[in-house]
Amino acid sequence: MSSQLPARGVLLSPAEIDALDARWSSCWTPAEVARHLTGTTTPWYVAAGWALDLFHGRQTRDHGDVEIAVPAARFADVRGRLPGYVFDAVGNGRIWENATEGEIAGTHQTWLRDPATGDYLLDVFREPHDGDTWICRRDETVRFPYRDIIHHTADGIPYLAPELVLLFKAKHARRKDQADFTAAVPRLSPAQRATLSELLARVHPGHRWLSDL
Repeated sequence: MSSQLPARGVLLSPAEIDALDARWSSCWTPAEVARHLTGTTTPWYVAAGWALDLFHGRQTRDHGDVEIAVPAARFADVRGRLPGYVFDAVGNGRIWENATEGEIAGTHQTWLRDPATGDYLLDVFREPHDGDTWICRRDETVRFPYRDIIHHTADGIPYLAPELVLLFKAKHARRKDQADFTAAVPRLSPAQRATLSELLARVHPGHRWLSDL
């Protein structure tokens, strides 16, 4: 992703932002995403709140969308497996409809849209990486092989390791993030707790969650 956003993007109005919940109301579930991506060799995983629910083995709360992440350089493979849909790039309150390759390269986030209805179905993060090594977009010194951070449900849905999901949630620590942290920490292994504690201290020094780990 470029440090400077591409030109053409349209700033969403407050009314358009308010309307997004309705446009996401028919988004896919993680299982539906997995069906669409069956057969891909590109490493991908469910991220954010849904990832924690896959870790728990049950849905613990409502989710406004479904987010996955893929290596930025391999996004084209995922895009090619979703014919009939279009991707809009988004960032900083702006949207680039039917995003060009340059607009995609200049942003981090892409929303899959059904052109027939205008509804959004899937949110795709394009993450930094070095080959098969995942790089944390918040701190590039945090790196792990993809094989170490992608977990799977019993039916094969890939999701991000919970300690890394919580690391991302720590930045804003909204009410839902706090609830997710409170629910997940008791289920983390000692090794996962230690990893989260070390990464929080590195990326968010002094974070209030550290005292609970």
